[in-house]
Amino acid sequence: MNEYEHVEHGFGPICDAQSEILILGSMPSPKSRAAGFYYMHPRNRFWQVLDALYSTVESNTVGSNTVGSNTVGSNTVGSNTVGSNTVGSNTNDIRTDAIKARESDGPRLPEASIAEKTAFLLAHRIALWDVLESCDIRGASDASIRNPVPNDIAGLIRHSRIHAVYATGRRAADLYRRYSEASLRDAEITVPLIALPSTSPANAAMSLPQLIEAYRCITLTEPTSGKP
Repeated sequence: MNEYEHVEHGFGPICDAQSEILILGSMPSPKSRAAGFYYMHPRNRFWQVLDALYSTVESNTVGSNTVGSNTVGSNTVGSNTVGSNTVGSNTNDIRTDAIKARESDGPRLPEASIAEKTAFLLAHRIALWDVLESCDIRGASDASIRNPVPNDIAGLIRHSRIHAVYATGRRAADLYRRYSEASLRDAEITVPLIALPSTSPANAAMSLPQLIEAYRCITLTEPTSGKP
């Protein structure tokens, strides 16, 4: 059995002022920490799920959304820079380039570079982060997490248009409820939490089509948030 080790998150959120939904994991896996990006285990199906969902959406709606004009990475949250993993300096260019790439059958998300994945997220107004800034953990076992220190989720939401939070797995949802919801209440921020199944290979009971169907709700969310 793996020994406990203290781990730090190691990289910032993907977010900008136009982000509308926030997808949260618990803590990056060893593979993701090594790569410096989200859901980088080769058998994690997160990027396959998003690829399938937004390929369908874009075939019907490409070009129908108004593209924002805010500069990526201009806001900071606590000690982390919002959008610190983003590419380029103009959100309008990032969104336009990402949509053009999808229209021209650009690289699919599972094989895409970190820069391309980042552009895809910003183009679709998806923020990506994890509940925890640090913790003690055995390997990649979320169930073993102890001594958790949460990220500043409230601060991230304040600097965006986020109106819904999705947790990728029961453990991420439990950690969010225990360590993040109080700070949102203190900040008078009201956003719904929707717990989704994990895309990790550990969740072998769910097939890829089942995960795609479970995650379909992220493409349908309407603004319902209350922020001061």
